[in-house]
Amino acid sequence: MPFPVYPYIGKEQQCTEVPIVFPPQHQNRRPGYEYVMNPRPIFDNPDYIGNGRLQNKVAIVTGGDSGIGRAVAVAFAKQGADVFIPYLNEHQDAAETKYYVQQLGRRCETLAVDLRVEGACVKAVEAALGTFGKLDILVNNHGVQYHRNSILDISRDQLLDTFHTNIISFFEMIQAALPHLHPGSSIINTTSDTAFSGMANMIDYTATKGAIVSLTRSLSLSLSKQRIRVNAVAPGPTWTPLIPTAFTAEETTTFGTDTPMGRPGQPFELAPTYVLLASDDASAISGQIMFVNMGSVVT
Repeated sequence: MPFPVYPYIGKEQQCTEVPIVFPPQHQNRRPGYEYVMNPRPIFDNPDYIGNGRLQNKVAIVTGGDSGIGRAVAVAFAKQGADVFIPYLNEHQDAAETKYYVQQLGRRCETLAVDLRVEGACVKAVEAALGTFGKLDILVNNHGVQYHRNSILDISRDQLLDTFHTNIISFFEMIQAALPHLHPGSSIINTTSDTAFSGMANMIDYTATKGAIVSLTRSLSLSLSKQRIRVNAVAPGPTWTPLIPTAFTAEETTTFGTDTPMGRPGQPFELAPTYVLLASDDASAISGQIMFVNMGSVVT
């Protein structure tokens, strides 16, 4: 059954029509659900037209059910790729993403799987290969974050959950996918600009994002002779389901307004960077961190 089409922003509209502030909202259940957010994140720019840069490629996009992952899946489909999406339990969001990818004439399959569990990453990769027969691109994009006022407030259970979700499963996805990648393949990891700037109330989250930076750089060196490129995208504040799960209802109302551009990013604004890194246009780019963070200068 078709899903309602969300009104997007196009070039003919002013950027002030992108939401700047949001109604108070909070979700208790992680990793969060896009279909209940108000307003919904903008995952597609209708003026973004594909030109075959990823024609007949196959990509795994973890967490592609919503947020940045959904925007990446849609942009990849516009560029001619088929997409496999492992996700946790956001069934309605995943079904909606699959619908949009298929409307673009590309194949999309989803798999509900907990990538924190031993063996789950192998299961996801094998399912993608069973569906599409090959693998060209791996996007490690899933994640979780908690806000805590002090390091003393971070329980061992939370610490293990954050690390299992945000970095250990990245390692295991790469280990499962690597034997099936080939010269010209691309691995793209989602990190965060907080890996460089820090954030006082997300210490465990920023620690994992720093680990992703080091993983990206070291793995790029390791795989250079195999001609497999490894890069990362470092978003700044972006309106995704992570936000209402980590912030209080009041905090969401001003989320991202402290950036130089005065607003948070929307998922569709990050997707073209992932397309670039996945495509042959980035044949000389590896081991790099690409910042898409609303103008913040990070050193």
